[in-house]
Amino acid sequence: MRFHIFFSGAAIMALGGAAMRLLEGNDALAFLQGALTLGGGMIICGLFSLKMRWHGVIGVGILSLLGTARGFGNLPDLIKLAAGDRHRGPAPMMELGVTLICLLLLIRVLRALHQERVRRMRDVE
Repeated sequence: MRFHIFFSGAAIMALGGAAMRLLEGNDALAFLQGALTLGGGMIICGLFSLKMRWHGVIGVGILSLLGTARGFGNLPDLIKLAAGDRHRGPAPMMELGVTLICLLLLIRVLRALHQERVRRMRDVE
């Protein structure tokens, strides 16, 4: 689980770095700032999970939920891109990448929490 947390944070930060080369002007800086904030937060939660596992895992779950929700808000731009409107360049595809990373991490965190709940229920008996 921790590897996935660190890898997801690093991948989102790498997308921010790629945005500096692919996007122009203020769009690139805005994407970089968001990617560094979200990816950095995930890495910080990963570091928390080294000492207190569930605090870090739940924290990254909340961050991935926020990243997924924000990404779903960008779906209209992705639909416009598919229809041929290219005024934003590759930004909608990069936002889709961040959304998918966050969604996969959210699913992974929910699965881990469910497994822990089942484990604790079995230990009570």
